[in-house]
Amino acid sequence: MEAEYDFSQGQRGAIDPVPSSKTRITIRLDDEVLAWFREQVDRAGGGNCQTLINEALRQHIQSICQPLEETLPNVVREELERIER
Repeated sequence: MEAEYDFSQGQRGAIDPVPSSKTRITIRLDDEVLAWFREQVDRAGGGNCQTLINEALRQHIQSICQPLEETLPNVVREELERIER
């Protein structure tokens, strides 16, 4: 180790800049919810819990915003499969 380091050319801030499509927020999640997402990441062999939560939220939003014409055939198909069992 050197006795003295030169930080005169150093820059402050994050090493990896945050993409402009992302916003940093503080959110409080139930312990059980966070534990479930962490478990899913562990089962997948690693990754990022935040990415998984973001994807779950995105899927939920899509399911709510999906037009009836796209939702109805899926519901009918699922119900027919359930009846046929």
